[in-house]
Amino acid sequence: MSQQQGKIQQHKQIKYPWWYGGAAGIFACICTHPLDLAKVRLQAASLPKPTLIKMLGNIVKNEGVLGLYSGLSAAILRQCTYTTVRFGIYDILKENVIPQNQLTNMAYLLPSSMVSGAIGGLAGNFADVVNIRMQNDSALAPELRRNYKNAFDGVWKIYRNEGGVKTLLTGWKPNMVRGVLMTASQVVTYDIFKNYLVTKFDFDPSHKSTHLSASLLAGLVATTICSPADVIKTRIMNSSKAESKSSIQILTTALRTEGPSFMFRGWLPSFTRLGPFTVLIFFAIEELKKHKVGMKKEDYM
Repeated sequence: MSQQQGKIQQHKQIKYPWWYGGAAGIFACICTHPLDLAKVRLQAASLPKPTLIKMLGNIVKNEGVLGLYSGLSAAILRQCTYTTVRFGIYDILKENVIPQNQLTNMAYLLPSSMVSGAIGGLAGNFADVVNIRMQNDSALAPELRRNYKNAFDGVWKIYRNEGGVKTLLTGWKPNMVRGVLMTASQVVTYDIFKNYLVTKFDFDPSHKSTHLSASLLAGLVATTICSPADVIKTRIMNSSKAESKSSIQILTTALRTEGPSFMFRGWLPSFTRLGPFTVLIFFAIEELKKHKVGMKKEDYM
């Protein structure tokens, strides 16, 4: 075993707090929210679609600078549920189920990430519904707006006025699929790319340049793989109860009217957002691990 591999192995054996992923997700979410908002608006917009820059400009023009943070409370709630659960379960499986000598083996990492992503997608579905609605609300005609005060107000109004839990679970199937794809393509590829950079190119596993390179590559892979599920999920969750359609109906209608390219609609703004988000979330996780935040000495000595 090389010295660098040994460093990774020692690094992996420490059992870090399960909430690191959620805390890092909140940090990354706050930094990249305007880009996520523009992505959602672009995915829900009718043709011809504006560019990312034009969409951001329209938001500032019509809603002011604070409009770039529309729905932020729901986005944070989503990180507290979806991201915390998928990262937390993935790390728990790595620390307690996967053999220590197999922590870079895709045969172990992939199924672990898929289970984690599916559970995370389901756990965060209600927050995702509110998040997408709040982000797209100002783009709707005044009479169609929901005008949620915050994420919890949105959850309560959906539960009270739109069929309870059933509506809060709108789009749970594509959301679970997206959770599986996102976790497998983002978290696993980060681990694989980081290990590859360290073992093949002699990168320092604790250096920020290693984290930046691995996370950028992971963001590129994740954006491409998740784009179709992301577009379908956005359209389902943004629809009203009266116009609610299944994933298959949305898929067939969009293929007929827009062609196969609709599945990658908003890819550039998705990567523009997911690239920095992936860099920031893994940067924050690595910093939390480096400084052992929330840990006692006996947990890592």
